[in-house]
Amino acid sequence: MRTTRPSFLLTVATVAVATLATAVPASAAITTPATTTPGPRCFDGDAALTVEQDRLTRPAPQEILRRSTADARVRDFRTDLCRARDARAAERVVVRHGHALWEWATARAQGRTKVAGSLPGGDDRPLYWARVSMTASLAQWSPSRPVGATGLARLQDRLETTSRGQDTLHVPRGKKAERVVVTGFDPFTLDVDARIGNPSGANALALDGRRIRTDDGWVRVETAMFPVRWDDFAAGEVERTLLPFVKRGRAGLDVLATVSQGSPGEFDLEVWNGANRGGFGDNENLERTGLVPIPTGVPTVRPQPQFTRTNLPVEAMAARDTGGYPVVVNHEIVERDPATGVETTTTAGPTPGFEAVSGGGGDYLSNEIAYRATLLRDARRAGNAGGHIHTPVLGLPGAGVVTDADYEARRAAIVAQTTALVRAAVDLG
Repeated sequence: MRTTRPSFLLTVATVAVATLATAVPASAAITTPATTTPGPRCFDGDAALTVEQDRLTRPAPQEILRRSTADARVRDFRTDLCRARDARAAERVVVRHGHALWEWATARAQGRTKVAGSLPGGDDRPLYWARVSMTASLAQWSPSRPVGATGLARLQDRLETTSRGQDTLHVPRGKKAERVVVTGFDPFTLDVDARIGNPSGANALALDGRRIRTDDGWVRVETAMFPVRWDDFAAGEVERTLLPFVKRGRAGLDVLATVSQGSPGEFDLEVWNGANRGGFGDNENLERTGLVPIPTGVPTVRPQPQFTRTNLPVEAMAARDTGGYPVVVNHEIVERDPATGVETTTTAGPTPGFEAVSGGGGDYLSNEIAYRATLLRDARRAGNAGGHIHTPVLGLPGAGVVTDADYEARRAAIVAQTTALVRAAVDLG
C-alpha cells in the first residue's frame, strides 16, 4: 500500500485490463442485490450511498457474499434493524451483529467453525463486503422514530468498530504474559478490480486470539482491521484503538506490528515512517495531502517529527528463515530540503531540518498507520517494539472467477510467512 512504489497498482491493473470484461460469469451474478435493495418496511431506496457502498452492485461483490453465505448475515441484520424501535435498540442490533460478523470471519479463517458456502475460510473479502452491505443498510434505514444525522453517524461508527475487532483486543494482563497486537487493512483499489483482496486483512483474521509458539513459550496474538480511508485516520481511529495498550512498563505491549500489502514478490520491513500524506485516492476516492494530522487530546511528540523509526529487530527477522518469499529491510526514504524544494531519495536516514516526502512504506495509509503507531509509542515512552511489515502483493484470481487454487495458495503462503515474522519479532526482540 505504497504510492511512491506503484508496483502493486501496476500489477493489479495489468491483470485486470485483460479480465475486466469477464470478471464474473453471468450465471454467478446477482442482478438485483439483496444486500442493498430496500425492504418493504424500513428502508429508503433513495437514500444516498457512499462511493464505497455503491460498489456493492457490481457482480464480484455479490458473488463473494453469496458464495461465502455472508449475504445471509446481511439479511438477518436488516431484519433485526427493522425491528428496532428506537436508537438504543438499533445500537444493540448494530453491536451484536458487528461483533458476530468479526467472530464469524475469524472463526472461518482459523477453522474454528464449519465453513459454509464455496469460498475458503481464509478469504478476507466476505467480511469486507458484508460490512459494507451493513453500513449501506444503515444508510438506507428509515425508522418510524428518526435517529437524526448524529445518531446515524454513531451507529455507523459502532458497526465499523465492532466488525473490525477494534473493541475486542483481549490483551493478556498477567505479569509473565507476552502482549502482541497485529493490524491489517481492508481491500483497496477496488475500482481497478472488485475481486481484490488484502493479505494483511487475511492475516488479521487468521491470527486474532490465536496462540502461537515462540522461543519463550506460547503467546496470544490480538488483531484489528482498519479501513482504507483518510478521514477515519484523521479522526483518530488508530489512536482510539491502540492507545489503551501502548503504555510504559509491563502493562504495555511487547510487540505492535502494523501490516499491509506492498510490493510484488517480497516482504519489506520498513525502517522509517514519514509524516506526509501523498494524496492517493482511498476507498471513498478521496485524496488527502499534507502533514499527518494528530487528533486533539492524543499523546504525541512536539514538535511533530518528520519521521519515526521502527524498533522491531528487523535485521534479525530478515535473517531468519520464515518462508519462501525474500524479506528485505527497507531503509529508503524520500525527503525535501525546505530551503530549495529539492527532493532526495536516501537510505542514510533523515536529514535534520528536512521534510518528509515518503517513508519506506510510501506516503499512503500503510505508512500512516505505522507512523501513528510508532509516534504513539514514542509519546507514551512505551517499551513495545513497533514497526511495519509490508507483505507481497497477492494479485488476482484468473479470468472470470472470484477465486482459484493459485490465488488461495498465494494467500495462504503470505499469511503463514507473516505469522512467522510476527513470531520472529517476539523471539528476537
